[in-house]
Amino acid sequence: MKKFEQLRIVFFGTPDFAVASLKALKDAGARIVAVVTAPDKPAGRGRQLHESAVKQYAVAAGLPVLQPEKMKSPAFLEELKSLAADLQVVVAFRMMPEVVWNMPPMGTINVHGSLLPQYRGAAPINRAIMNGETVSGVTTFSLKHEIDTGDILLQQQVPILPEDNAGTMHDKLMTAGAELLLTTVKGLAEGTLQEIPQANVADGNLKHAPKIFKEDTIIHWDRTAREIHNQVRGLSPHPAACTMLGDKSIKIYEAEYTEENNTTNPGSHNTDHATYLRFATTDGWLYVKELQQEGKKRMGIVEFLRGFRG
Repeated sequence: MKKFEQLRIVFFGTPDFAVASLKALKDAGARIVAVVTAPDKPAGRGRQLHESAVKQYAVAAGLPVLQPEKMKSPAFLEELKSLAADLQVVVAFRMMPEVVWNMPPMGTINVHGSLLPQYRGAAPINRAIMNGETVSGVTTFSLKHEIDTGDILLQQQVPILPEDNAGTMHDKLMTAGAELLLTTVKGLAEGTLQEIPQANVADGNLKHAPKIFKEDTIIHWDRTAREIHNQVRGLSPHPAACTMLGDKSIKIYEAEYTEENNTTNPGSHNTDHATYLRFATTDGWLYVKELQQEGKKRMGIVEFLRGFRG
């Protein structure tokens, strides 16, 4: 059994969510022999190559970086094998073939932004808030064939407060995930962790977290005010819930709601042209607090209404 500082670790990750975990390992003295991240991609009007958040951190920290186009390419597999990793860590990375995740003797562990087995999939933070959950969390688990189904190592609950949205929960779970990962790797090094198979939850009780598609962002007003409010929270700040205001599309980033008897047709809006813009729901009103109309900047409701003539 090797000590924590002796473990040869290869880290796989791409977005900001993964940077906190990589930093936590490095700051704790982990021996990170390589960082694997997505290839640079063209972005913006100039189509200049954009480096992932993980690459930017790794380069600044002096860590070796690998950016394979294909995970099964012989050259990459040979290079990965030559690193002789004891353990691989995955945080917010694409699907990996078995030949990669099964390579090190201690296997590969993952950090997921939910309390597995609930909310398996690509968008656990968004989906939990959209479904009105009041508790989320992070899970570390061992990779297996089917996505997000491996044996659980550790879990940590994180409350979802009424004022939270996908952005604030992203940051909370990012921090909690980094702390849980560090505890997990140290526990694996010490041999004190016991893997627990994911509970056999009946399919009807499983809540899934598929990728967010455009249809998920469209507000259907024939629902309750609370349901629509949760959709707004779960999609803010990106990609944002959207609807039509007159002949213009708007994205809604922040809202409040009231529940009351309402005979107004759902989706109808009214405003005092000074302080509020609200949409009727089946059981109340959704008050828009921050929005962006197509072709304009994101702004608060008072600023928006100064120029609104609808």
